[in-house]
Amino acid sequence: MATPHIVTVFGSSQPKEAEESYTTAYAVGSELARAGFVVCNGGYGGTMEASARGAKDAGGTTMGITCGAVEGKKANRWIDREFHEASLTERLMKLIAMGDAYVILRGGTGTLLELAAVWEFVNKGLLPEKPIIVLGPFWHGLIQTLKDELAWEGMEDCSRYVIEASSPEICAREISRHFRNQLSTIPPPLPLTISR
Repeated sequence: MATPHIVTVFGSSQPKEAEESYTTAYAVGSELARAGFVVCNGGYGGTMEASARGAKDAGGTTMGITCGAVEGKKANRWIDREFHEASLTERLMKLIAMGDAYVILRGGTGTLLELAAVWEFVNKGLLPEKPIIVLGPFWHGLIQTLKDELAWEGMEDCSRYVIEASSPEICAREISRHFRNQLSTIPPPLPLTISR
């Protein structure tokens, strides 16, 4: 049986239960788990809690990457496996390294940093091309601005690495499609011949 792919979810730590961003993150975790993915995130509250909770309620597995720089906080109760890093930078790098795909939810400067890091690493070839999915209209202006600026500079369009999705279901569907397409490009195994 193949090892399940890990999807790292980035988003704000601020949303509370019943708020729209929390509900959306819960649905993302649920859809990803139903599609057979492990949900990985920063392990704390807000959208991290919500996506882990959604995954667990759907019967999925979760991972949380916490760090020593966030004093007095523990991983939320929906995290199955916690990885603890010493600094925020090491935490970010671990979140990126763990992911086979990324979902970026609405968030602030921390989420912007996370989106920029995975996008730049893929754009510069420092990471293999992996799905980077932004959910909802929040990031559209940023993506369009970069696309326009690079076109003006005569450079390649790096926005091709980012998929804009309108729902949690589309996030899970796009990631599933990526891995199905990846499998279809692998040649079949050669027949086994036994010589005597």
